[in-house]
Amino acid sequence: MTPQSASDACAEICALAPVMPVLVVNDVDDARPLAQALIAGGLPALEVTLRTPAALDVIDAMSSVAGGVVGAGTLLTVADVWDAKQAGARFGVSPGATEQLLQAAQEADLPLLPGAATATEVMRLLERGYWMQKFFPAEAIGGAAALKAIGAPLPQVGFCPTGGISPANAADYLALANVHCIGGSWVANAGLIAAKNWGEIEKLSRNARKLRT
Repeated sequence: MTPQSASDACAEICALAPVMPVLVVNDVDDARPLAQALIAGGLPALEVTLRTPAALDVIDAMSSVAGGVVGAGTLLTVADVWDAKQAGARFGVSPGATEQLLQAAQEADLPLLPGAATATEVMRLLERGYWMQKFFPAEAIGGAAALKAIGAPLPQVGFCPTGGISPANAADYLALANVHCIGGSWVANAGLIAAKNWGEIEKLSRNARKLRT
């Protein structure tokens, strides 16, 4: 998979909903009901972060839920890429980008949303062909104002900003022409998942779906 086609695929996934839930799941038994609640609420693109021992099993379980497109987040190494692909991830997300990671994603035929935090990083990824990128950590590096500024000289790059985004500032990002969707954990935070409050997660997902009409 070329970087161009990877970005094309990631853009299609980002277009599915204004918010991509960023999920930290500790118990594989929560995978299916969590995915069902999010999808029912109108958020089909799901990023399962590889931050727990159960993450790969969670991706595998969620991948069988109808209507969802499950990806793996926090890809840091070549092994992460191949593990995610084997678990059934349909795309990958990384907080940054290294040559080894980019090469592994191409070899694994896994669409990758690589992370960038500066204009130089954005330009280097664009030079490689990655026109669709993750902007991370969004709030810590200037928020929507910084992303708007980067978009002025680089309007051909699309972003999925994540990091510190909440209902309070989500609209600021989604109003930008270069933002395809945002990543956020508030729709299914650790407390809601631990409480197995699938109804509240579905409700929050429906509200998030309405952030961009």
